[in-house]
Amino acid sequence: MMQNFWAGMQGVLGLALATALLSLPGKGQEGQNELIPPEAPGPLPISTFSIVACDPAAGELGVAVASRFFAVGSVVPWAKAGVGAVATQSFANTSFGWRGLELLEKGISPEEAIRELLRNDDNPARRQVGMVAPDGKSATYTGENCVPWAGGRSGANYAVQGNILTGEAVVLAMEKAFLESGGTLAERMYAALLAGDEQGGDSRGKQSTALLVVKSGAGYGGYTDRAIDIRVDDHPEPFRELGRLLNFGQMNYAWNEAWTLFSEKKYAEALPPMERTAALAPDNAEVLYDLAVIRLAAGKAETALEGLKKSLTLNPQLKKQAAGDNDLAALRENAEFRALVGD
Repeated sequence: MMQNFWAGMQGVLGLALATALLSLPGKGQEGQNELIPPEAPGPLPISTFSIVACDPAAGELGVAVASRFFAVGSVVPWAKAGVGAVATQSFANTSFGWRGLELLEKGISPEEAIRELLRNDDNPARRQVGMVAPDGKSATYTGENCVPWAGGRSGANYAVQGNILTGEAVVLAMEKAFLESGGTLAERMYAALLAGDEQGGDSRGKQSTALLVVKSGAGYGGYTDRAIDIRVDDHPEPFRELGRLLNFGQMNYAWNEAWTLFSEKKYAEALPPMERTAALAPDNAEVLYDLAVIRLAAGKAETALEGLKKSLTLNPQLKKQAAGDNDLAALRENAEFRALVGD
């Protein structure tokens, strides 16, 4: 397999780290709060809007978040395949992430899990959290002292929430975009972020974004659940940059799925996700090389040669690898193959 590494997101260090994010009334569903100044100097509020969501049919759970805060993806999103997804923000208690997942794993509902987290918290009035379970149950909470506008909405398969927003229109637009857009879970969550930003988003501006999707065995080699894990830590146009990275993330997700199945010798099952990968990255030589390998394993030698020819045209340096690659051994006596690799 061609190894693929997607790097991006150079963060420019600056700005002191803060700690605050979303907000909704005690029980979730919808609401807003009056401004209550901080009692004493401390962490600045992380102005943030996020969505936690699931696609039960696809077995996916995810979180997408944006903020005027450096590296919001290092604080807010938490998710575990088959367990749930959590967004913890607004003077965020990051333990709500892993502790929330532990509670969900025990079979506790999102609403009950949030109540349990707040019961033992030292500052519940300033917390904001959204949570969704694999069956689509969800809840969102905004403490009464979150900086306005702060609030959220929840329904089957999603919860959206935000704090220090330009207004309620942000979360309403996010909800509408998620419910009405098509595509993958990642695409629908990204659509929700874009819709929130179009309504003004974070009242202080924009800086960072993140998007996480988990699914059992979807990570590299099938060893983790990280299907898509992308972050823009510091960028003048973080939404645009997240969209660029999402294109790579979805391609890589399909590629990992295909190669994991190929490694398990499930060649026919590996072919559809590999074809999907190639459709997402039609000019990526390494993707086309692996497409040739999997097509050949699935008994499609003719189309395997077509893919290999395009791959080696795009990157002639792969010829030496192809000549000695045991995954292409069935082609070694083929005259066209020999001509392609220069043998």
